[in-house]
Amino acid sequence: MRIALIGQAAFGVDALKGLLERGHKVVGVFCPPDRGEKADPLKQAAQAAGVPVFQPKRMKDPEALEQMVSLAPDLAVLAFVTDIVPGKVLAVPKLGSICYHPSILPRYRGASAINWAVINGEAKTGLTIFWVDEGIDTGDILLQKEVEVGPGETTGEVYFNKLYPMGVAAVVEAVDLIAQGKAPRIPQDHSLGTYDPPCDEKVAGLDWNCPARQVFNFIRGCDPQPGATTTFRGEKVKLYNAAFLDEAHTAQPGEILAVTDQGLKVAVPGAAILVTRFRTKELGKVKAPDFIKAREPKAGEKFI
Repeated sequence: MRIALIGQAAFGVDALKGLLERGHKVVGVFCPPDRGEKADPLKQAAQAAGVPVFQPKRMKDPEALEQMVSLAPDLAVLAFVTDIVPGKVLAVPKLGSICYHPSILPRYRGASAINWAVINGEAKTGLTIFWVDEGIDTGDILLQKEVEVGPGETTGEVYFNKLYPMGVAAVVEAVDLIAQGKAPRIPQDHSLGTYDPPCDEKVAGLDWNCPARQVFNFIRGCDPQPGATTTFRGEKVKLYNAAFLDEAHTAQPGEILAVTDQGLKVAVPGAAILVTRFRTKELGKVKAPDFIKAREPKAGEKFI
């Protein structure tokens, strides 16, 4: 079976390696153009494996379609794709195209599925390999796998520790099923579909007046990107590596309860959080001791 792989970064690399190790024939790789002298890791891995590399500026450009047609693939595999791949490109492979998505579809469609699952306090999430159609994450399901989300886990931890390695294995498993003629096509129940906006700077503002667990979930859901954003003495500050503390107090939400060696203990409604890493434009991303030394925060001051 002739496979065209569309992807980027480390996930694309590991998907490529997994397919090759399994004995599948990858006839071409599509990845983003080089940024200056920096080539995408997938490009480097493909070249090292002797796999042709294609780097159209955008996948909707005519050259991308021409390149896909030239490969005569049986299947296209999308492994971490941020560009929009038009339907006419995805329709070229004889058997269609499949894509990895880090949620249990039809819930959490869109670009920031893990972020929103964590922000919403989900105890479980997972991944889906689906057959691509013209919609956004709406295609028939090929396979799904579920993982638990720990009560204190961040988006980064859920992805890198769970959904990344499981996702690479799932891509290979899905291709195996297709090669064996055993891959299902299970229609999604679109009435259950949910979409959320990209979890970026536009939605990263932290509301200290929300319920305590909601504040905590928002911080861990925005960790490591885009970082839950608040202000301190008029300066924008991003918060990371928070811990939930079930402690009663009479302080206002956002008020610093204590400055400790571990970090800043901050009030949320009916509880507290301990923040141990911060980012500012001037300091960059720093551990709590460095932030405390630079800004000298005092108990009673507030994040707003």
